[in-house]
Amino acid sequence: MAVRTLAVVALTAGLVVVPPAQAGERGPQAVVSASGGSVTLAVTHNGKTVVQPSPVGIKTERADLSTGLQPAGKSKRAIFERYRTSSGKKLDRTVRATETTYRFVAGENKLNLVVRESADGVAYRYELPQNTGAVTGEASAFVLPADSVAWLAKFRRDYENPFLQMTAGTAEPAEYMHPALFDVGGTYALITESDVDGRYSGGHLVHTGGGRFQMKLWDEKVAVSGSLKTPWRTMIVGSLATVTESTLVDDLAPASRIRDTSWIKPGPAVWTWLAGGRGVQQDLARQKEFVDYAAARGWPYVVVDAGWYDDPNWRQTSYIPELVQYAKARRVGIHTWVRFSSVDTPEKRADYLPWLQKWGVQGLKIDFMDSDGQDRYRWYDEILPETAKMHFLLNFHGATLPHGIHRTWPHVMTTEAVHGAEKSSGLTTSHMTALPFTRNVVGGMDYTPGGFHRTRANTDAGELALSVLYESGIQNLAGRPDAYDARPLVRWYLEQTPTAWDETRLLSGRPTESVVMARRSEDRWFVGGAIAGEARTLDLPTLGKGRWLVEVVRDGVAGLVKETQVTDQKLTIPAAKDGGFVALVCRPVRDTCARPTYGIPSTTVVTTPALASVQPGQMFEMSSTFTNTSTDPLYDVSFAPRVPSGWTASAGVRAFRVAPGESLSGKWTVRVGPNPVVGLTDVPAVAQFRPYHRFNSSVEAEKATRTHVWKPLPAGQSYVAGNDRSVEGRTLTTGGVRFGKGIGTTPADKVFSLEACSRFEATVGVDDEVDGRVDRAAGVGGSVTFVVVGDGRVLYESPLRKSVDAPLPVSVDVGGVKSLTLRVTDGGDGTSLDNAVWGDARLSC
Repeated sequence: MAVRTLAVVALTAGLVVVPPAQAGERGPQAVVSASGGSVTLAVTHNGKTVVQPSPVGIKTERADLSTGLQPAGKSKRAIFERYRTSSGKKLDRTVRATETTYRFVAGENKLNLVVRESADGVAYRYELPQNTGAVTGEASAFVLPADSVAWLAKFRRDYENPFLQMTAGTAEPAEYMHPALFDVGGTYALITESDVDGRYSGGHLVHTGGGRFQMKLWDEKVAVSGSLKTPWRTMIVGSLATVTESTLVDDLAPASRIRDTSWIKPGPAVWTWLAGGRGVQQDLARQKEFVDYAAARGWPYVVVDAGWYDDPNWRQTSYIPELVQYAKARRVGIHTWVRFSSVDTPEKRADYLPWLQKWGVQGLKIDFMDSDGQDRYRWYDEILPETAKMHFLLNFHGATLPHGIHRTWPHVMTTEAVHGAEKSSGLTTSHMTALPFTRNVVGGMDYTPGGFHRTRANTDAGELALSVLYESGIQNLAGRPDAYDARPLVRWYLEQTPTAWDETRLLSGRPTESVVMARRSEDRWFVGGAIAGEARTLDLPTLGKGRWLVEVVRDGVAGLVKETQVTDQKLTIPAAKDGGFVALVCRPVRDTCARPTYGIPSTTVVTTPALASVQPGQMFEMSSTFTNTSTDPLYDVSFAPRVPSGWTASAGVRAFRVAPGESLSGKWTVRVGPNPVVGLTDVPAVAQFRPYHRFNSSVEAEKATRTHVWKPLPAGQSYVAGNDRSVEGRTLTTGGVRFGKGIGTTPADKVFSLEACSRFEATVGVDDEVDGRVDRAAGVGGSVTFVVVGDGRVLYESPLRKSVDAPLPVSVDVGGVKSLTLRVTDGGDGTSLDNAVWGDARLSC
């Protein structure tokens, strides 16, 4: 039987606006053919077949719509849309495409194959007008010439595998992630999907041999109620610049479902995980330091990662409300990490999210979804409108790819789904130079660049280039402040670099080899270049006619160097082995392209004493000096302690103006309240002031006296000598109960000499500071036993205590005992995190 060609549909010139990267291209064309009841789709470009005839069709419980298909007509319509995004490769988008619907019948069943063609690609989806039951699979496949160069990553549920170069035909028969990139004789095709939600299942590719990549759905059975529109099977086709600059995945997605987007603001964030791990996430003082650093740079966000709510009573004990207020006074917003299991049901979200909203948290980093299943997409469908209503910015980690989600839900600022900087292996420069052409094509990517303090495969200039090469609405910068400060040119460039772009251009490169990209924000261009392998030169062409001021930062012999020139010519920039460069480019109207960042002015606050040990109702003296170390005067300055509720302090001091280099000092008497929270509490001396520029309200600077508050005991009782701190230096807390006195210890003996004492008492348990590192459902984590020994004889031994257990009161007769040993033993399972608490350990003597 002869092949029956249904259509070869090309976009007419009148419908296509060709961007610079596509000059001379006609745009890809779809070729849909039917033969013997089967239908194939091929993609051609400039007369060359890029994607060979590939099967299409879908199977359901009641119908096999991959065979026996007979043509029943077609219709065509033009697509024209304009929309604006909150972040991405370019903010203002125009969509021009032709959509052709091919209708088929197979017995009583109907199948519509909807094909959309645009200047940067071809996409198709299936429409089932009737209910034919659950979907059991697709015939969809993509056949590439076997000798095509391919850049593929093995599939894993969180999309965190490196991209490797191979050929389509010799790729191992295995499962591969979207997106997949192929070079077919100089024309590129990137395969992915768009508009995936809870109506369907996510998919990935299986290489079945010979360059044929079969679409595999996550679910063996996809629930369908009524008619169905599947996600778009998407092929971005053209030059490498066309692929890299394409917004096709977003263009295919539904329009924004958020009417007012004024609260959605992209920007850099200080991300503190790689800068200090879990311990830093539990340390309010360290988090305040990161807020101060962000504020000084003009960076709008700080992200507090896993561990901040280790205490099971975090709603009452968390430091996040205090940090949010501290950050707000410095024009910084706080984002918090959230475990998926904490928000995986409507009931949990209704209990959990309002707390964060009430505290003023601005963003959520939700982690560990780890699925492309229909049930997980239905969860996305639920949480996206809920978080939009609460005005939370979102960063999905342990997540699927962005399938156009940035257009539909613009408060999704970025998504991980990348083998990124959190990894300790596989972060080769070849993988890094592949990402702009692969993963980052389809949407914002939270790679977390900027970890200059870590051992890396790339140079400092190569790492700095990632801040431009990788697009992310919230660019989570992974470095430590001291590492930035040790590299002033890094700090200078990052202070200037935005995270939302008006235009993106690929200037040169090839995956796994090199990449040079330029991104425009208003009238300035930011350029990043990186290479994999041996040193070579990279070209920086002019970005338009006329003269340009170009400020280049690159690797030098002894560190980073900056070179500035005005030119109307292409520049050739040397790149060190596995290195790169960045450039800031603008018209030469000033001597630099850099602009004021309007960060919080530089000030210092010095407070004494560093620590005060006090009891309820007692007083202590504190002194503090506030100094303006900036180059501009500060106005309306007030300076006073900020005390907890129920405490009092003497009056503060004020000054209308504090000039550069001048100071304002104060000395105050602070009285502790009658029923204070015991343990460690900071009492900061807070300077409120108004900078001369741009601010119409006050900002703050502070330095605290740490108070150790503990309650007195009745006559005849005394506390045993302890460290009064947890193992990690915080308030002793177990089961949500805080203690002003006691012993924080890992398994060990503490020995005390007694004289005429009758009883030992304490409250014991595993310290709450380890709770976030345990599987609470399984009860796995810290596990200890508490033993009281008198003169070598065991007087008391507790049951095994785990992180999930309630505090345990202990009362032991120690009459006649001369040597008392308080022993903590490992629970016998060898598990770490055995941070134990002898809370309010005391003797009656």
